[in-house]
Amino acid sequence: MAEEESDLKGLMRNKLEVLKKRGLNPYEKYSFERTHDAVSIKSEFADIGPERSGKEVSTAGRVMALRVHGKAGFADLVDREGKVQLYFKMDEVGQEDWATFSSLDRGDIIGVRGNVFRTKMGEVTIAVKHIEVLSKALTPFPERFHGLQDVQTRYRQRYLDLAINDDVRKRFVDRSRMISFMRDWLNRRGFLEVETPILQPLYGGALARPFVTHHNYLDMDLYLRIAPELYHKRCIVGNLEKVYEIGKNFRNEDIDGQHYPEYTSLELYQAYADYEDIMDLTESILYDAAMHIVGSDKIKYGDRVLDFSRPWRRVTMHDAIKEYTGLDISSLKTVEEAKAAAMKLGVRDIEDCDGIGKIVSELFDQKAQPNLVNPTFVIDHPVEVSPLAKRKRGNPALVERFELFIVGWEFANAFSELNDPEEQEQRFREQDRLRSEGDEEAHPIDLDYIRALECGLPPTGGLGIGIDRFAMILTDAPSIKEVLLFPHMKPEAV
Repeated sequence: MAEEESDLKGLMRNKLEVLKKRGLNPYEKYSFERTHDAVSIKSEFADIGPERSGKEVSTAGRVMALRVHGKAGFADLVDREGKVQLYFKMDEVGQEDWATFSSLDRGDIIGVRGNVFRTKMGEVTIAVKHIEVLSKALTPFPERFHGLQDVQTRYRQRYLDLAINDDVRKRFVDRSRMISFMRDWLNRRGFLEVETPILQPLYGGALARPFVTHHNYLDMDLYLRIAPELYHKRCIVGNLEKVYEIGKNFRNEDIDGQHYPEYTSLELYQAYADYEDIMDLTESILYDAAMHIVGSDKIKYGDRVLDFSRPWRRVTMHDAIKEYTGLDISSLKTVEEAKAAAMKLGVRDIEDCDGIGKIVSELFDQKAQPNLVNPTFVIDHPVEVSPLAKRKRGNPALVERFELFIVGWEFANAFSELNDPEEQEQRFREQDRLRSEGDEEAHPIDLDYIRALECGLPPTGGLGIGIDRFAMILTDAPSIKEVLLFPHMKPEAV
């Protein structure tokens, strides 16, 4: 197989040398003027018949199929939006351009000019009058019928994956369309897009383990942000009132089908709003984005059809646990009782939990969360696992927080934001105690953030949405790596 590929590469390089000797070095081309792409050709000439159009078109793309029949031939030209068929006839293009066509390989990038017609098979086609080779492929492309299927090769050589697999290319086009839609949605509602530091002297805004780097000039360690939250709330203190950011966060964690250490989030904050307002906003923006990309509130994901029809279900964490385990956690009064009840249900990794709230959180994560298939808001979380959220009105053991779950995964996290500087400092101190006892994900103390709160943070609702996971749902991607253009991989074996 390797010998055959080497032979093919040799033939492709020979063709390049022949082009150069003819004065047609493709790498000396600087541009090519296109009047149309594949989609616009098919749209503009949708009613074309067998007679050639009087209007000449110019287009460019990658050759993905070649069919030669004596002194005539066809090629499939693929660009970002689609495919258009090309027709070459030696008598029409002339000897020079016919020789160029005859030297093409799958993967070559060409530009053509010609007139459009419809073949007897009903295919909208360009009758080529002139061809230029704009870049020569020097490595064999996989056969289009079989595509590029090996997952490791697809991720390592995403450029080839995108060029070969139409569905992969469409997935990333749809991801981009989804993000653009969400940005426009927020802009129309008065939100201001902001940019906050990725390199931070003190990480915060979530419970996670950070990546650490060093700034040589300042001679200080910095952290890749795990969340932009604390900077966004500083913006609210500064009277910006409604802000959002779509960008990368970094968490030094494992990689699996839904988790990745470098991921994209949409995070927003709105002054004078609480978590109920943010719940309404979350449902609206995600529903509208789904309708924009998929065109239906019934969304196929794997072997399921997800029901996005509104309103979305809302359930307290306590009620969700009771629904799926039968356990009424409000009856548990001590940590020992809670541990015993959880262990009886088979909940793992709670031996070191020193508060009922943490045990409740584990109970939910392991026993209730996997059952939440259609969009479900789980509200009112324990205060112990929510150090930045405001206490629930009428129940100080809980906070006004929700998480959105779909197919058993978390997609969004939101609070009525804690704005009491004294209580925030107390919660930071408790997190610092946990850090001193070995909890690597506990929140560090941010005294400057306390100082910002002392200037006055209005009642505020905040939200974070996982863009990558939502793109997975809308594009039916089985793994998070399928919606990341260039995922990290272990080094290839030499």
